[in-house]
Amino acid sequence: MPENTCSLLDQSSYDGVIDVLAPPPGSAPDDCLYLALPVRGTASVRRGGASTVLAPGDLLIGTTPHPAGLLRDAECRMIRFRVPCFFLGVRQADVRRAGGLLARGGEGVGALASQFLSTLAGQARAHRARPGNHLARSVSDIVAILVTELLEREAPEYPTGSAEILARLRAHIEENLADPDLSPESIARSQHISVRYLHKLFQQDGTTVGQWVRQRRLDACRRELERPTRRQVSVSAVAHRWGFVSHSHFSRAFRETYGVSPRQWQAYAAARADGDRPAS
Repeated sequence: MPENTCSLLDQSSYDGVIDVLAPPPGSAPDDCLYLALPVRGTASVRRGGASTVLAPGDLLIGTTPHPAGLLRDAECRMIRFRVPCFFLGVRQADVRRAGGLLARGGEGVGALASQFLSTLAGQARAHRARPGNHLARSVSDIVAILVTELLEREAPEYPTGSAEILARLRAHIEENLADPDLSPESIARSQHISVRYLHKLFQQDGTTVGQWVRQRRLDACRRELERPTRRQVSVSAVAHRWGFVSHSHFSRAFRETYGVSPRQWQAYAAARADGDRPAS
């Protein structure tokens, strides 16, 4: 598509942004990811000095409503969505460092996300309101999987052997999150490597073993606390089930990570499941 026939995407490309889910209490309103879904016409995106033509159904994911480097022709129309990073388990900084993300709408998880978003957009237009909770939650879960997958592709390349070991280490951690005795020593022993090499692998990935384990446990607790069937389960029981020995440590870590206490999140999720619409 000749660049002189295109213009930067502007507000008129779609009448507003569809909020998939309202930001939860305690989160920053602007801590969101934006998704642009082409539905008609021709568009391209420039990344790293090269232009990629977009097809209807493809998804551009970034940290602003107007993706950098996006060009469109006069017939191009896009639907834009906004999802709080809280529900995706990703950080704006990671997406920003990657220069935005592109998912093809005709393959893999990208196709599933594109279809769900299109359905959600139709519902939002029909009812002129935020989409229903169940569909919105399903969309955010699929987008979370997609963004995580895309970020892993964008990550710096490691030697093949190191990447395979790191993948096995993460799988071992996932299988043993509930074990309070999970430690760097036991994790390293599972793959017959030294603790020093274990720390090196995670440092190459921009984190530490302890941070990775804690975040995965917090994510598991957050998901369990928001399930309607778990409303009557105590916060302490959930924390203990996922390997947290100290309730006070868990509550402090949860608030530091998500901006709300575990009890506040549980109450918010229960109200949302009942159909109450907290103020955004």
